Amino acid sequence: MKAKTVLPAVAMTAVSMVLTLAVVVMWLGTAVPWVVALVVGLGIDGGWLATLAYERRLAAQGDHSIPVTVVGWAFGAVATGVLVAHALTSSSPAAWLAVSWFPLAAKALWLVHGLWERTALTPTALESIRGIQQEARDEAAVARARLRSEAATEETRLTAVTGAGARVARVQAETAKTLSKAWSTLETTRASEETGKALTSVTTPVTPGVTPRWELPVWGPSEAVRTPALEAAPALTDDGLDAVVEEIRTSRTPPLSYREMSARFRAAGHSASELRLRATWKRVAA
Repeated sequence: MKAKTVLPAVAMTAVSMVLTLAVVVMWLGTAVPWVVALVVGLGIDGGWLATLAYERRLAAQGDHSIPVTVVGWAFGAVATGVLVAHALTSSSPAAWLAVSWFPLAAKALWLVHGLWERTALTPTALESIRGIQQEARDEAAVARARLRSEAATEETRLTAVTGAGARVARVQAETAKTLSKAWSTLETTRASEETGKALTSVTTPVTPGVTPRWELPVWGPSEAVRTPALEAAPALTDDGLDAVVEEIRTSRTPPLSYREMSARFRAAGHSASELRLRATWKRVAA
């Protein structure tokens, strides 16, 4: 992995140094002796290489020096400036300008290599990271599958509940409609004149002078009928029955009707057959 970053930097450095030395010798060789031009070229390349070597030494120790870095970039800028100046004074500037950026490119490659070294990890650490990432992906996949399954189950349950609720609502609506029609029929029958005469003809012989109003049945919640007591009250004699009926009948003014007396009689816990109770009423009320 290290070779992927160091080899391009080394290659670019070698090319830029050779190119800088050749340009300095060709450019300055016409004005000064070639030995002087060679010394100038080697000085530029030597300073550039020395600062690079020192930077690499500091990097190997985990250290960094800003002045050394500035000097190294200065040598790179000088080399690039020499190449640009030569390109501008030559007969074919385009070709030389195309390669004038090599020194700065070499410095940039060494910068990339230094960043890689500061962030490089051992194979063990990389394996641990891959394991952690794989575990996180597995957990996320399981969580997504669980959520999808729960969502599908909830959707099925809601669909079933909604369907059942709709069926119940339809049944209740139909039942309410039927009860409403029956109630309307009962109300119409109760309010009819012929029905009132028929009810009067039935109730008048039972209780003379009393024509109770026929009430509609209760439509709604009702209380359950209580179970009668298992132990019946002791039977009354005729005299005792007469006395009890007379007492209940005259307990209010005007005297109670037979129906009201009968209800109070049985509510008080007394026991007597309907035939015997009516005979007693006729004796008392006569």
